Amino acid sequence: MTAPTPYTPPFRDPHLPFAKRIDDLLSRLNLDEKIGFLHQFTPAVERLGVAAFRTGQEALHGVAWMGPATVFPQAVGLGATWNPDLVRRVGDAVSQETRAMRVRDDRVGLNVWSPTVNLLRNPLWGRNEEGYSEDPKLTSAIATAYTHGLRGDHPTYWRTAPVLKHWLAHNNETGRDVTSSSVRPRVLHEYDLRAFRETVEAGAVAGVMPAYNLVNGRPNHVSPYLREQLRAWSDDELLVCSDAGAPSNLVDSEHYFDTHEEATAAAVLAGVDSFTDHGTDSSQIVARVRGALERGLLTEADLDAAVSRQLSVRFRLGEFDAYDETGAFDTPEHRALAQEAAEQAVVLLKNDGLLPLAHDTRLAVVGLLADECKLDWYSGTLLHRSTPLEGLYERFGAERVQFAEGVDRVRLRTSSGAFLYVRPADGVDEVRGAEGALDPALLAGRTDLPPLTTDATGTELALVDWGEGVLTLRAPDGRYLSVADDGYVRASADQPGGWVVQETFRLESHENGHLLQHIGTGRHISVAADGVKVAEENPEIFRVEIVERGEDAVARVAAQADVVLVVAGNDPHINGRETEDRTTLRLPAHQERLLRAARAANPDTVLTLVSAYPYAVQTAALPALLWTAHGGQAAGTALARVLAGDVSPAGRLPQTWYADDADLSDLLDYDVIGGRQTYLYFEGTPLFPFGHGLSYASFSYGDPSVRVEGETVHVSFSVTNTGDVTADEVAQLYIRAVDPSVPRPRRELVAHRRLTLAPGASERPAFEVPLSAFEFWDVAHGRWRREPGPYDVLAGASSEDIRLRTTVVLDGEPAAPRPVTRYGLDAADFDEQSGVEIVDRTKVAGDAVTPAGRGTAELVYRDCDFAAGVTRVGAAVAGEGAVEVSLDGGPVLAVLEASGSGPYDYTTLGAGLVAAGVHDVHLRLRGPVRLAHVGFSG
Repeated sequence: MTAPTPYTPPFRDPHLPFAKRIDDLLSRLNLDEKIGFLHQFTPAVERLGVAAFRTGQEALHGVAWMGPATVFPQAVGLGATWNPDLVRRVGDAVSQETRAMRVRDDRVGLNVWSPTVNLLRNPLWGRNEEGYSEDPKLTSAIATAYTHGLRGDHPTYWRTAPVLKHWLAHNNETGRDVTSSSVRPRVLHEYDLRAFRETVEAGAVAGVMPAYNLVNGRPNHVSPYLREQLRAWSDDELLVCSDAGAPSNLVDSEHYFDTHEEATAAAVLAGVDSFTDHGTDSSQIVARVRGALERGLLTEADLDAAVSRQLSVRFRLGEFDAYDETGAFDTPEHRALAQEAAEQAVVLLKNDGLLPLAHDTRLAVVGLLADECKLDWYSGTLLHRSTPLEGLYERFGAERVQFAEGVDRVRLRTSSGAFLYVRPADGVDEVRGAEGALDPALLAGRTDLPPLTTDATGTELALVDWGEGVLTLRAPDGRYLSVADDGYVRASADQPGGWVVQETFRLESHENGHLLQHIGTGRHISVAADGVKVAEENPEIFRVEIVERGEDAVARVAAQADVVLVVAGNDPHINGRETEDRTTLRLPAHQERLLRAARAANPDTVLTLVSAYPYAVQTAALPALLWTAHGGQAAGTALARVLAGDVSPAGRLPQTWYADDADLSDLLDYDVIGGRQTYLYFEGTPLFPFGHGLSYASFSYGDPSVRVEGETVHVSFSVTNTGDVTADEVAQLYIRAVDPSVPRPRRELVAHRRLTLAPGASERPAFEVPLSAFEFWDVAHGRWRREPGPYDVLAGASSEDIRLRTTVVLDGEPAAPRPVTRYGLDAADFDEQSGVEIVDRTKVAGDAVTPAGRGTAELVYRDCDFAAGVTRVGAAVAGEGAVEVSLDGGPVLAVLEASGSGPYDYTTLGAGLVAAGVHDVHLRLRGPVRLAHVGFSG
């Protein structure tokens, strides 16, 4: 007799479709097990042989938080390459390393929370480094490439499962969990949704993460757009993972719901499938879900929908089929790719002929970032490290390179006359987070090293002012002064870092000296018998004694060089990072001092900005200027090769560089159309425009061809390298409505191509632009519409450097008046506004408008068709205040007074109003009234 074949449940059968297998596994889970699936850390179901699972593995530009890994350029640097093929290869390498790292550490997850597709609308946003571009098309092109690399190329199984961050309209850290982004329908559809939509529709996205903020008065974690928009874009099951702590925010900080049971139920019903809250402790989320079930706020069927979406991801990852790629880690190919990416990310902003440098140039390399290879919050630990100084030593020879960091060297004298002293330490040389941490925010400072004390001579400290009075102090051995949980000050940190940075200080004038405040704790430094520490009382009064000013050291080496390279920029953990927006575009004063000293000593000064965001700098006296994001492990080698001409720079700006803070709208103004923001609408003169970047070669454009065929506009033109070196050119294609009926972009990117051309060589890039690219969101009718008429098709080297212009006439749908007698006016569907904030009509769906700051607001609705005539106007309102109605800017014809109610208690008010034909409707709102809809009858 033969032994019976062991029973294989259908969910284990690889021959069945995933949908059937998911249904089978779901049917085998009991209610408690389903509830457990809703937390980020899903427990194992041992009776079914189902393993534990964790959603979330940071992988923005390399595997993050889990120890050493290949570190690629920051996301904004990858955006600056304008090279989807390169970025796809980077994503592929990151997914290979994720699989390889998981083999030796099962804490490494395969559901990666990356990329970030929030648009870089305002360069003061603290997380500018995480996005790709201010432009939806470029962002989606780069994000699509990265997700395809992360997904891998197996026809069935995914190497990793990418989740896009952060849904939706999220560009401020200031009050990020309580502020509401007011997003009008045109901005929603034409700008904020587009980058998500085009990336999801490309087919390599496993889900999204809602952002902390609210949109139009409603938290993103209960957004109706998750169902109405996101899940309509794909046939795949998309997993929605909450951001960390955001579910609790619905009650604790946003006060949007009274109880956590109500909040949790609302999030599940809106489409959230996995709750990232309370770290590894799932008990509170489990209790909230169970409470929501007991109160009838949720049903088991609601849980089934969420659990099935998580299971869909796990099946695609091959978990139930023993599919397990071994991956690849720190290979020669990955190291070469990191260098290639860093080289392609360098943007040459200005060059009066000083670059490239001759091989025998004597260099002075100066600046606070000249010998740094900075990491950000979403970096892995460096396996390899190359600073600009190290790269230039390697390329030009150490004997031809002099260095001055430009720090201020100081001693801090106490009121007793003694000086702060760093005691020698025999501790192990540690790098923060080197072993990896599921939550690096919980990494504690070191307490194994001796605290600072005082003595008669003290220790010379390197002081850097990173702007706005934020200082770091570094001991001679390279360790930064830091404060651990016990409150003592030690020279213990390899770099500033951590969720709350413990390495920054502030000097406050006090009597005849200064108090030294530790910013992380908010406390002042005190000197006690057992060491230097932070304390609530008895703060020490210090005198700062300057041993050497940074600009003096810079001037000394600059005067001896042929060319000076000033390397300036930011530390990604200070003054502009997650939780902290910038307040200015200006370069910090300390670095301005160094730049002035270098230029005064040697006019042949090159400024290289290494930063996570744009700066507003004076360029007139600079013969050459470059920018690169923090470039990862090969940053210094890459920069040196560009400066030497081994590589011709071809990075392009992924966002506008503005000349002054005054060019920026308020950080919380999300109306890119009304606020004339980004290159799409900005009417001023930028410091450097979107798409800008120079080369060591020159290029000509010619022979344009544009033809319309079916639903596609076919565009081609020639690009020729007219220089004498092989170089890359980024050919950019823009469109512009010549005579629009509503405000449209000044020009809008629809395609681009990065080309490599030898001297004298030509290439003819061809583009297929769908007619849908010429549409806009017509608020009068609530749909996309293409206007008939002429459109400019523009080709060139940047958004302002247009080389070819062709006009094509397209057919379309003419503008039609609003049929207000039939549908009325949804209040948020305005054409123009002043002082308006869009808010939630209900906690589930719909928009209303209200005056910002409880003041007065104006709204205009163009071309409203009253047909044969109306005699009454009605308005759905809540709150207290008045709605005044007029036509064509004339006198007030009707006033609707709201006497007061709750924000969601709408009532319909009416008044007489006689109108016929087509008119512009003007509404003025007074007081904290909420207006949802206006109707006309009679």
